[in-house]
Amino acid sequence: MARLSVELNRFFFQAERAPKVTLQDILELAGERTFGFLFVLLSIPSALPLPAPGYSVPFGIVLFVLAVQLIIGRERPWFPTSWNKHQFELKQVQSILKAGIPWLQRIEAISRPRLSYICTSLPGRTVIGCAIALMAISMMIPIPGTNTLPAMGIFVTGFGLLDDDGAISLGGLVMCVMGLTLTSLILLFGYEAVKAGIELIRNAIF
Repeated sequence: MARLSVELNRFFFQAERAPKVTLQDILELAGERTFGFLFVLLSIPSALPLPAPGYSVPFGIVLFVLAVQLIIGRERPWFPTSWNKHQFELKQVQSILKAGIPWLQRIEAISRPRLSYICTSLPGRTVIGCAIALMAISMMIPIPGTNTLPAMGIFVTGFGLLDDDGAISLGGLVMCVMGLTLTSLILLFGYEAVKAGIELIRNAIF
């Protein structure tokens, strides 16, 4: 089976395509590798060094739904019919992939099937699903700093799942832990800042 970067280039850049692509088109491209493929593809916009705005919340929702299905043991994901028909501008997708594919190729260069039980066993897939679900929730938080690192964790973990490379998935899980820690610190700092601001206003009034 061709590398993901090769298939993405062929599908989105080399083949004749309509001005818009649907989620169903992407699912057909994924074939049997659906979960890992979608985790990688949907996390790319937010995982980029310069994230594409507006993708974190909707893609975070889809990633969360996918992660829950992975946790409960589904072999293939299910989406409502209306989601399958949702259209994306081809040019917008191409601009994201132009920035994302070089990063994908770097991981492909070191990827190979190893520690595959982490990606294929039910306990391993459950842990991966839980980690991705938490990172997807973090992606949906509209606060700077809570999107990029969690999305990178999903990207790397999902790629390991895609290639049955447990070592890469473990590296992705470490990034997920880092993302969770960062998000928690940001939320804690924000809470304390708001709390201090309210207290300051209260003291000024009374």
